[in-house]
Amino acid sequence: MKKYLFVDLDDTLFSSLAKCGSDAELRPAAYLKDRSAISFTTAKQRAFFGMMDQSMTLIPATARNRDAFSRVDLPFSGYKILNYGGLILQPDGEPDAWWMEHMRAEMAAALPGLQQAMALIDGYADSVGLKTRARLIEDCGLPFYVVAKDPDKIGDRLAPFDSEVLAPWVADAGSGYYIHRNGNNLALLPNALNKARAVEYLTRKLREQHGEILTMGMGDSRSDARFMAACDYAIVPNGTQLAALTVGAL
Repeated sequence: MKKYLFVDLDDTLFSSLAKCGSDAELRPAAYLKDRSAISFTTAKQRAFFGMMDQSMTLIPATARNRDAFSRVDLPFSGYKILNYGGLILQPDGEPDAWWMEHMRAEMAAALPGLQQAMALIDGYADSVGLKTRARLIEDCGLPFYVVAKDPDKIGDRLAPFDSEVLAPWVADAGSGYYIHRNGNNLALLPNALNKARAVEYLTRKLREQHGEILTMGMGDSRSDARFMAACDYAIVPNGTQLAALTVGAL
């Protein structure tokens, strides 16, 4: 039976330097556009990757777009799920044609709401004198979601953007959208865009190709729980947002 691990990347298989702790055996794993290292693996993360890579196929399921994923230095040879599930790349690196057209229609319908949310975020930032700005994340010609970060990397400053700006809007006019917040990252996504839908689609496709398969899901954040629940087994890295909400709460 073929085995697959659908796995998040940032804060799961690698982390920023600040989050790696005191591990002296760090190695670069992802880079900025100027080729400076931005994310690193610890010895334990490399040992885990090597162990899983020997026994199953690893399929990244990440918020990263195609460009950012191209700067990840890990050997993935199968399918890839990018943009929170908005884009699926085949093993040859080309987009899955059916999924691409499916998401094209979904994202065209979602774009007006994303634009409205961007205006709300920027308007609030101006009113309180903050430099935070909303960005529309696009890839392969498709709009996917809105993201806002604090330029000084003070994640607590994003709290009112969540509770006072986006949450009331989602509860009213924005019922077709959801909020994801983790550290210095605040994102607003259409309900049609989530990793779980992409994992379920790809799982069906793999079963058509190979018969019965075994699937595992691994991620660090609350939003990852959706796609992990679509798998046969779930793996949660210790010290993460999702660990605190699950095993850490026991």
